[in-house]
Amino acid sequence: MGITVQNITGNTAVVIWPQMASCADSFYSVMYHPNWKSVPASYSRKSFQKEERVPASRSSFVVENLTPLTTYILCVTCQSANPSSDQCRVFNTLQRDPASAGTAKKELALGIWLASSLLLLIIAAVLLYGCLHLLCRRRRERTRGRAGSSEWDPGKTWTKSAAGTPEELGVQGQRRRDSEEKQPGGIQLATIIENPSACQEPCRPASESRERSLCFKSLK
Repeated sequence: MGITVQNITGNTAVVIWPQMASCADSFYSVMYHPNWKSVPASYSRKSFQKEERVPASRSSFVVENLTPLTTYILCVTCQSANPSSDQCRVFNTLQRDPASAGTAKKELALGIWLASSLLLLIIAAVLLYGCLHLLCRRRRERTRGRAGSSEWDPGKTWTKSAAGTPEELGVQGQRRRDSEEKQPGGIQLATIIENPSACQEPCRPASESRERSLCFKSLK
């Protein structure tokens, strides 16, 4: 049949075959299997590890994902028929391609870097959320504490009630003056409370002081 295998690397190979008139309206089957000595002499289709279908308009196919340093048997038939010995070829793959090895390492490094970056972003997001939650909680506690202290302060309330406002003090003073004018002749209770030195001697009733003043005038 004239099947050839070319451009063999550690992972790929190109198989070329002449077109068959019987497959003009059908397809080609490309079958390959590693360790060809394990394939029976009958070349049954079920004995091959992989099988690819190629359109009849093509006469070549790139076999991929091969194992380096491995012996393969490859057969090409028309419309999934069992191959014969003249439709098969045996070839050996080469060592691993340095370029493909470098590409695989780069892909692995890139995957590790992406996974690490994603993990770091998740950790940073969790930490940021925790900090913001703690900050908001402390602000709410401070706001509640200020609101509670402004609503009720025992010291301020007592001072205000004890001292009184200036208007209240003025009204009380006016009331004391009015009471003194209405009751002349004696030291008023309010005056005594404000000025304790005004009453150093025992206070006497107003009637008794008037009688003594009259007696004193008659003696004169």
